[in-house]
Amino acid sequence: MPEGHLLEFRGVTKTFGAVRAVDDFTARVEPGRVTGFLGPNGAGKTTSLRILLALVRATSGSATIGGRRYSELRHPLQTVGAALEASSFHPGRTAAGHLTVAVQAAGLPRGRVDEVLGLVGLADAAGRKVGGFSLGMRQRLSLAYTLLGDPGVLVLDEPANGLDPEGIKWLRGFLGQLAGEGRTVLVSSHMLAEVQQTVSALLVISRGRLVYEGDIGDLVGADDVATVIDAPDRTALANALDAAGIAYTPLRSGFTVRGAEPAHLGAIAAAAGVALSHLQRRGPVLEEVVLELVNGTRVQAPTPAAPAAPAPDPLTPPLTAAAVPAATAPEDAEPGVEDAEYIHAVEDDPSDTVAAEEGDPR
Repeated sequence: MPEGHLLEFRGVTKTFGAVRAVDDFTARVEPGRVTGFLGPNGAGKTTSLRILLALVRATSGSATIGGRRYSELRHPLQTVGAALEASSFHPGRTAAGHLTVAVQAAGLPRGRVDEVLGLVGLADAAGRKVGGFSLGMRQRLSLAYTLLGDPGVLVLDEPANGLDPEGIKWLRGFLGQLAGEGRTVLVSSHMLAEVQQTVSALLVISRGRLVYEGDIGDLVGADDVATVIDAPDRTALANALDAAGIAYTPLRSGFTVRGAEPAHLGAIAAAAGVALSHLQRRGPVLEEVVLELVNGTRVQAPTPAAPAAPAPDPLTPPLTAAAVPAATAPEDAEPGVEDAEYIHAVEDDPSDTVAAEEGDPR
């Protein structure tokens, strides 16, 4: 059974010219759990993951896997499985062809190709060219690639992107199964409703800095029960709530109100002549809590100082020149302007792309 390893970021900072993409980022990702990595578009999630995988060189600080940097791993593919880009497959090559190249390069048994394609539900598509794949099928192929070496650590960027509801349900159970085997699973995603049902721990980053680290249950607790209210005329509804001194948080559809019963809110709307289209009490919603963390209206309580760095666990002796399956040329180009939109914008900063893409066996 593959062994999960602690992922640790210690004081990681990355600057691109005058832009500080990651700012003194310190966090730990424990084995045996699915950990969600959340934050606004441009907050530094993808850059942090690329630093962990030695695809981008940190300006300062360190990111380690079981106490070792990625470049020190003798068998990276058998230690870490990573999928940061679902569209990097050659359209003229078959699914099995892509994976066969990878296992040959890594010295893995050819039979592993059929095994992982079966695990991700692509056995019947093994001989099809990737150019005809849907986005969801490409996502499954990316996941198959990460599993080739049967690694103890999985790092996945937007793994549910493009999957249909059935595929998302399958992914949720599959990631939970992998974590249940003791593996370390780190998932970056903007689909917060799905994250809330999938992960047990969270890292939240904003403007390159950690704003929350801990169990999802500690972040989204009973105190976050709220009422959702909406109306065809949202301006009139907002004016009525303002006049009544009711604090609310705007959502994509309607408003969230804490500390007021639905009946009371309905009476306020009726008194103001506002017809409601939605009025419902609901449980904690991760999207709202994360927005509050990002906007600074919610702050995580101070935690004790982190313990001293542990001794490296027995992965493999470090090499002077690591055999890394993916390209590792550092990228120091200045990124584009940070996008402030959140939740539904996928982080995809082209400045984080590795220069030597040809080294990727996919």
